[in-house]
Amino acid sequence: MEIIEVNPGHDAFKPAAELFDDYRVHYGQPSSPARTQDWLSDQLTTGRLSLSAAIQSEAGQSEAGQSEAGQSEAGRSGVRPVGLITSAIQPASLRLGVLWFVQDLFVKPESRRAGVAQSLLNHIVDRAASAGALRVSLRTESDNIPALKLYAAAGFTQVNGLTTLNIPLPH
Repeated sequence: MEIIEVNPGHDAFKPAAELFDDYRVHYGQPSSPARTQDWLSDQLTTGRLSLSAAIQSEAGQSEAGQSEAGQSEAGRSGVRPVGLITSAIQPASLRLGVLWFVQDLFVKPESRRAGVAQSLLNHIVDRAASAGALRVSLRTESDNIPALKLYAAAGFTQVNGLTTLNIPLPH
């Protein structure tokens, strides 16, 4: 398995966008491949999100190494994304630094329990540390026990005393 950075010009972008659409469907949204691809392209192009994908060959053979950009294994035919993670850099105002926020993490159901999610998380934590970030944060539903166990095993700890509040906006 190889973890790569994917942008709209990368050969792996379209299959990664298809996997992102699968992620949306998994959480109850209607499939919309073209709209998903356009939205994801916009998020990546504007820098609001970064996308990393776990790539595995079609034959199921693992590929070693990591690539920051370029084609590498994902640019060749016969490889497919089996997992993805998106992140966003946010200001950490009080500490005058930045934090990285994991926005989305998804692994194909048939590729779960094989270390893909852990590898994707490790990749983001390593990139954030290399970039001088103060921390990596994420959120998940309080009843998503498998995700909570994964995050705890990866070293994430629950933040007590904070509450998330939303206000829906008309659209």
